[in-house]
Amino acid sequence: MDFASLEPLDGGWSGETFLARVGDGERQVVRIHARRPARAEVDAALMRLVRGLLPVPEVLDVRRASGEMPALLITSYLPGERGDVVLPRLGPGEQATLGAGVGELAAALAGMPQPRPGEYADGDLAIRPWSGGAAGLEAFAQQALAQGLHHWTAEERDGLLRVADLAEELLATVDRVCLVHSDLNPKNLLVDPDSLTITGLVDWEYAHAGHPFTDLGNVLRFDRQPDYVEAVLATYGRVRGVEPSEALSVARAADLFALIELAGRAGTNPVADRAEDRLRSIARTGDLHAVTGDARLLG
Repeated sequence: MDFASLEPLDGGWSGETFLARVGDGERQVVRIHARRPARAEVDAALMRLVRGLLPVPEVLDVRRASGEMPALLITSYLPGERGDVVLPRLGPGEQATLGAGVGELAAALAGMPQPRPGEYADGDLAIRPWSGGAAGLEAFAQQALAQGLHHWTAEERDGLLRVADLAEELLATVDRVCLVHSDLNPKNLLVDPDSLTITGLVDWEYAHAGHPFTDLGNVLRFDRQPDYVEAVLATYGRVRGVEPSEALSVARAADLFALIELAGRAGTNPVADRAEDRLRSIARTGDLHAVTGDARLLG
């Protein structure tokens, strides 16, 4: 690897992604997979699988960990600004334009079938069952309450279990498995600031085989501007043949897994803190659509 320079890319929490300039000035992206070396090959295989169907970079090289050298994934550099930088400065009409593109992307992922749920084990994309996790959403919530959310009040704990039971019923209405990006939010989207076309979907570190509404739930977790949300749901519903209101409810149910997992890490980063605030509002109200600060209580 003959890199003329290597500088950190903005936007990531892990500090493992860098912009490289090779000898002729070409820009490439280098991702260091120090914590989970096998993900370099998994992520490369996934991007090769969907290239031409989704806006992902070209895989240029994959290096397995060797001695003190960590595993590396090297891809092409895609143009565009991060979506989390673009979205806040858009007016309602522009939000709808971007939302339609995001809805189409989420719908495309939901339409990529997988044989069974689980995590990708290797570069051949073999799927293995989740290890060490509780089976089912209610059991997952109970496990989280016993480990990371033990400081919650009795009312909040009971409320979360009731909501988890409701969400599990909603999730059971969809008996299908698909490719899930699992971190589909504006931070991991590259956007042309003029046309608002999505030019890249990056950071496949958490991709797995799972529920078709997981990515939609992630998209709408925190970004709730009405014009943006309506456009996301309208496009997703049109492509996948589902009513937007129904899609939203199932998406909120699917996102409960991620909210619970993130809430268990509250205090470690701003996203986890925000997730715990949102989850406590959901538990207090019994409403999957609740937002932080909602004071209504369960009856």
